[in-house]
Amino acid sequence: MRMVFIGDSITEAGKFTDSERLGTGYVRVIHDYLLTTYPTNVFEILNKGISGDRIDDLEARWQTDVIDMKPDMVSISIGINDVWRQLKQTEMKQIFPDEFERIYDDLLQQVRNKTNAKIVLMEPTIIDENVLSIGNEKLQAYVQIIHTLAQKHDALIVPTHQAFMKYLAANRNELLTKDGVHMNSAGNMLVAMTWLAATRQIKNDFFINQ
Repeated sequence: MRMVFIGDSITEAGKFTDSERLGTGYVRVIHDYLLTTYPTNVFEILNKGISGDRIDDLEARWQTDVIDMKPDMVSISIGINDVWRQLKQTEMKQIFPDEFERIYDDLLQQVRNKTNAKIVLMEPTIIDENVLSIGNEKLQAYVQIIHTLAQKHDALIVPTHQAFMKYLAANRNELLTKDGVHMNSAGNMLVAMTWLAATRQIKNDFFINQ
């Protein structure tokens, strides 16, 4: 089973300094869980995260990093930088919800047309560890788009944004990020466990029923 994880720095998570190119983030946690839970199964995890990526960056490398890999499953985590760069008001082109949805829709259609991969869509996590932050408010439109596209393309949703907001609402003192966006070990664990719980049926189909 070939599993492609694609996204931004939250997915990349140090993969370029890791001999296995998995990094130290949630992709590593998922890999290690599957390795130890299903030791008789053969699977390959490819980390295609690139720091700073937005949806148009995924579009530019979609053929080589997703379609050409012939994945059995593709998991996508994107949206943080699309919002973050709006907040920073950089001179770079801004990607607002309508364009985000248009590009994302096309990428998912390509997966459906050109591969037999199961599609997993991860909600963008958080921008600032504050439920009421402007970043988290702006993320809501992107989270909703991902749910709409999941329904359209028969994709599975990983409710990572919801999981983080629930944690923040509990008012724990322990942080989940290093800087409001990039995960510490606890944040990576929350992302990975949310992913594993949401994809239970896919794992059963690929690993248990072989």
